[in-house]
Amino acid sequence: MTRIVLIIASAATLVSGCGANGSSSGKKTVVAAFYPLAYAAERIGGSAYDVANLTPPGAEPHDLELTPQAVARIQRAAVVLYLGNAFQPAVAKAVSGNGVDLLPGDGDPHVWLDPVLYARTVRKIAAALDRPATPLLAQLRQLDAQYRRGLRDCRRREIVTSHEAFGYLARRYRLRQVAITGITPEAEPSPQRLAAVVRLVRKTHATTVFFERLVSPRLADTVAREVGAKTAVLDPIEGQEPGQTYFTLMRRNLAALRKALGCR
Repeated sequence: MTRIVLIIASAATLVSGCGANGSSSGKKTVVAAFYPLAYAAERIGGSAYDVANLTPPGAEPHDLELTPQAVARIQRAAVVLYLGNAFQPAVAKAVSGNGVDLLPGDGDPHVWLDPVLYARTVRKIAAALDRPATPLLAQLRQLDAQYRRGLRDCRRREIVTSHEAFGYLARRYRLRQVAITGITPEAEPSPQRLAAVVRLVRKTHATTVFFERLVSPRLADTVAREVGAKTAVLDPIEGQEPGQTYFTLMRRNLAALRKALGCR
């Protein structure tokens, strides 16, 4: 049985099947650990692959626990794509010893929030599936151009986020991220850290504190009240939202950023 386990920069997509390397439809199977990698696998694999996402809609992928059935899917999959660097420890454990580190990361798994870095991940997935990714890569180039234009001329360049997920995006488009919590969204900041964030937000004159749809907005609300700012959603796109795609969510994020930063 041939299996490909792909560790991409800090992110992971798992492709799983119902039989040995295949599904009941006779197609090769891919099990995706969470949405951005599942989306890429679906776009690239097309009708040649069955793609299953291990993280259900509405669930926070950081907290994913695997059932015995999910572990069996991973073990039977023709291709396994998943994020390393402890992004999803249960998934990493299920494929322990089988990884090929193709793009070492710096500890931040959120490469898909930067269209340029996500394109590199897409190319790795295309190689693993032995399929072209030309249309998807063209869309990512267009998205990058939209972000560059949309964030070029803004009154402010600091984005205040509840979760330190937007570092790659900020660096790509010359923004500065001020995060309340770290890479793990549910990590509780110390009182000292919270006070420091409040001081920094006041100094930057930020008008918006961003929170995300899969995690409680409590901390964002607290900081916003302290500085007299409002709150808004900036989606890290770690989970799927019904009726939306990666591209619609990224464009919605761009609109939210433009409004918060006073862009022309």
